[in-house]
Amino acid sequence: MARLIFITGGVVSSLGKGLASAALGALLQARGYTVRLRKLDPYLNVDPGTMSPYQHGEVYVTDDGAETDLDLGHYERFTGVASAQSDNVTAGRIYQGIIAKERQGLYLGRTVQVIPHVTDAIKEFVMTGHEGVDFLLVEIGGTVGDIEGLPFFEAIRQLGNELGRERSAFVHLTLVPYITSAGELKTKPTQHSVKELRSIGIQPDILLCRSDMEIPLEDRRKIALFCNVRPERVIPGMNLGTIYDAPLAYHEAGFDTQVLDVFGIKDAPPPDLSRWRAVVERVKKPEGEVRIAVVGKYIQVKDSYKSLIEALTHGGLANNVRVNVDWIESEVFEKDAAAVYLEERNGILVPGGFGERGTEGKIQAVKFARERNVPFFGICFGMQMAVIEAARNLAGLEGAGSTEFAKSRAEWPRHPVISLMTEWTKGNEVQRRNDETDLGGTMRVGAYDAVLAPGSRVAEIYGSTNISERHRHRYEVNIGYKRQLEEHGLMFSGLSPDGVLPEIVEIPDHPWFVGVQFHPELKSKPLDPHPLFASFIGAAVQQSRLV
Repeated sequence: MARLIFITGGVVSSLGKGLASAALGALLQARGYTVRLRKLDPYLNVDPGTMSPYQHGEVYVTDDGAETDLDLGHYERFTGVASAQSDNVTAGRIYQGIIAKERQGLYLGRTVQVIPHVTDAIKEFVMTGHEGVDFLLVEIGGTVGDIEGLPFFEAIRQLGNELGRERSAFVHLTLVPYITSAGELKTKPTQHSVKELRSIGIQPDILLCRSDMEIPLEDRRKIALFCNVRPERVIPGMNLGTIYDAPLAYHEAGFDTQVLDVFGIKDAPPPDLSRWRAVVERVKKPEGEVRIAVVGKYIQVKDSYKSLIEALTHGGLANNVRVNVDWIESEVFEKDAAAVYLEERNGILVPGGFGERGTEGKIQAVKFARERNVPFFGICFGMQMAVIEAARNLAGLEGAGSTEFAKSRAEWPRHPVISLMTEWTKGNEVQRRNDETDLGGTMRVGAYDAVLAPGSRVAEIYGSTNISERHRHRYEVNIGYKRQLEEHGLMFSGLSPDGVLPEIVEIPDHPWFVGVQFHPELKSKPLDPHPLFASFIGAAVQQSRLV
């Protein structure tokens, strides 16, 4: 039977619960245990799929097509355990299921209440589908005291009682701020946060105390005294130069040792952290560096591109270089020439996105990369912009564009090289959509197979002609323009198995020009960099030697 570790947060959000959970998972793995990680999100959206990147950051996609919280990306990158629909649930999805049952009469006329119906649904979600796992780590989103989080805290309180001390542990992450004017760290926010947690019946076993500076032993003892935990279980969480140092730093602070001690495990083997030490060594002591321009439209909130940022770092690890990212708002190219912003960059990446804003600027960035022989990587929407650029400037298809930006069929571009695919196959099932379909849950999302052209650049990069990658998009490259575009140098080097959906385009006589309809960044890991990012950064290294 799995042991459950519940990770909660207090004082303020964005302290790093997801990273702490992922690091703990990696440490337990390094000791030989199997782990699985889950995230409970208290917001009322059914999933993050329709939420603004400015508010929520990126949407992390799983193989089985779930649109989930970005923390699941941390879980996968640190543990290598593929997340699934069963690893993320929101209050919206919980309530949606309960209301559907109530409408069907399945509660047999009983009054439907938060306790027990909502809490029971949360508990059922937590306790289902972790057979054969030694530890299940469950992170609760938000902070203790949030009104929307109360049913989730009540549910894990009940689970703690039902499972007993042998199978449950509570870890609470708080902030110990440094007050400059006073010249000292303040423990009171942590005390109040734990008091709030205890008021709803949860006594934390371990405290993770985030701080900008070293927390003296005297302060840790004070926290332990007022929060009713052992002094050795007050674990400092310092700011780190790289997030991949977290497993090493938390182990040094005794985090994993104390977690095992809560469960009475005294004879666990020491963790093998050699691979993490190698990663940190490469991050801190690279042999060179490259500059990559990321031309996007949500650059004000870097969490919008969280997996992308990490995948670029992984590409640097594969080539033992530091990747310096220059974030460029695509709309600036609609006012100034691309060369003003893109000169002396070793690579240009145009990431995913939705909507018309900034598209012409992205197309200008693609054109610059193609004409100047700068390594180019287009991802999802970025691939579509590359196809539009090639259609206009290589194939001479004046007015080429996407139907996504038209309010009605009458406003479609003259050459709709990007259009809505109304039907496609997933496994043995036919998927359908149209212009009237709800936005949420209607995209081509999740893992899909692709067949690569033998001898193509991408087949060489992957070392295979059959791949599977994760998608999240509504519009597709129009296969009807394949012949015209290939006649002018844009090769369709990856297609869906039925040959209907373009998955990858490339320009063979360019130093490195690849566009992909999927999101390879979602499968990249520090211990296993994605081959496309490793190859792209490798091309950027070559470019840097030519500048």
